[in-house]
Amino acid sequence: MLKLRKSNERGLADHGWLQSYHSFSFAGYYDPQYMGWGNLRVINEDRVAPGKGFGTHGHRDMEIISYVLSGELAHKDTLGNVKGIPPGDVQRMTAGTGVQHSEFNHAADATTHFLQIWIEPARTGVKPGYEQKSFSNAEKRGRLRLVASADGVDGSVSMNADASMYAGLFDGDEKATLALRAGRKAYVHLVRGDLQVNGQALHTGDALMADGVDTLTLEKGAGAEVLVFDLAA
Repeated sequence: MLKLRKSNERGLADHGWLQSYHSFSFAGYYDPQYMGWGNLRVINEDRVAPGKGFGTHGHRDMEIISYVLSGELAHKDTLGNVKGIPPGDVQRMTAGTGVQHSEFNHAADATTHFLQIWIEPARTGVKPGYEQKSFSNAEKRGRLRLVASADGVDGSVSMNADASMYAGLFDGDEKATLALRAGRKAYVHLVRGDLQVNGQALHTGDALMADGVDTLTLEKGAGAEVLVFDLAA
């Protein structure tokens, strides 16, 4: 089964300083058809105005990944991390038993555009944690680069979740395939550009939900940047 979710079907929250598109039910946006996919619970596409951000707030028992598209996201948490997250970095925060953090755009004249992703943990009540790594465009060019996984294999960020996250850049004849084990789900989120996945055309912000599919084929990209998730059902 393949199901296309068009970009304009997502929930939208416009707070002035923050514009956020919700792929799944979140905060004031509720759609019982889109409560998550497998153990993927949230993909929020956020644009934060210059000099604005999210004040200190708390999370528990969730794996939270930030993927910056443009600008820079300033992160500060009660674990002692004070970090800047630029494009190309993947940041993972394990909320575990509880963590407080803030996220801010300190730029005076540039919007910070990023994705915040929540994945349900494999184990609850674990010690909170943090990890951040950079992945170059060359590593993602014409292939799916593993950037987050349960065991941190191949230099990926490790997370407390039965899931894998890949990032790729595709243009022209560049093509990649991803094999999926029986009983897994997959979610493809096209960050920008155009791309075909298993013959289905995707445009900026579109997503493809896959269940009972043994292979994903990504091809015919035009300025495409894509995230692909291999998920527990």
